[in-house]
Amino acid sequence: MLEILFHSADLLVINKPPNVSLLADRSGAPNLWDEIKKSSKVKKPYLVHRLDKGTSGVLLIALNQQTQSVLTKAIQQHQVDKFYLAWVTGSLNLAGSGHIELPLKKGRKSRYRVAGLRANIVRRDQHWRLEPPSGSGHPSYTKLRLLLDRSDRSLVLLKPTTGRTHQLRVHLAWIGHPVMGDSLYGKSQSTQQQAPRLQLHCHKLVVPGWGRFLALPNNGWLRP
Repeated sequence: MLEILFHSADLLVINKPPNVSLLADRSGAPNLWDEIKKSSKVKKPYLVHRLDKGTSGVLLIALNQQTQSVLTKAIQQHQVDKFYLAWVTGSLNLAGSGHIELPLKKGRKSRYRVAGLRANIVRRDQHWRLEPPSGSGHPSYTKLRLLLDRSDRSLVLLKPTTGRTHQLRVHLAWIGHPVMGDSLYGKSQSTQQQAPRLQLHCHKLVVPGWGRFLALPNNGWLRP
């Protein structure tokens, strides 16, 4: 059953559940796209953007090619503001807002990595970056704000200002605070990181001409 946040003749917005692939993959497991196509509110869906299998939250689905073109262009030009909630391991010791500036490149086995050495990641006040700069990879920027700080975990609000694949997960893992439940970029054996699901949720999108779309996390979201 789709959790519909907004529906018009041009656009469908849903709260994507965790642990469901958006599109069909080699496993043959059920995927969200097939469910969307079966919905009585959809004649033909058009892909606008993606969320990882484990990530939940606000997902835009265009209902015609014109809307797809407009929204895709807006996302490519960084005109759509995306906000995520994440539980990460450890205490960030962050006074308000911070900034991660680490270039990314493709790694092995469909993973992504920082285009530099982990030992060269330096924190200056509220800012993480490579020193010296690597000069390679794709520039990638993430803004973050600390919402709750516990000794073993922190709740952060994230805003990627670039849209690289797995950007948030890679950035957080490489500064030493992986997203809880992230077995791809974290340590699956770590008791500190264990969680019933990937603790990453797209809770708000601000779309020019459409407004704000919000979705609350559910299904195994950790409480303080």
